[in-house]
Amino acid sequence: MRDMTSDLVWALIRQDDGTNRYRVGRYATRAEAERIGDLLDGCGREHGAGDRRRRYVVERIAPRVAQV
Repeated sequence: MRDMTSDLVWALIRQDDGTNRYRVGRYATRAEAERIGDLLDGCGREHGAGDRRRRYVVERIAPRVAQV
């Protein structure tokens, strides 16, 4: 049986103003992860409309190496 999470190779990560990072989701395509990140970046803004800091970034997850 195939592990379906291995197909979710794009991580959406939230970065706060400090150095903290939190993985908030895994997606099959980069486009899907970016779309969700854009939605989350746009909602709940506490700062003015001129604040364009990106709080969500997308990174590829390295595949796990099979252990022997």
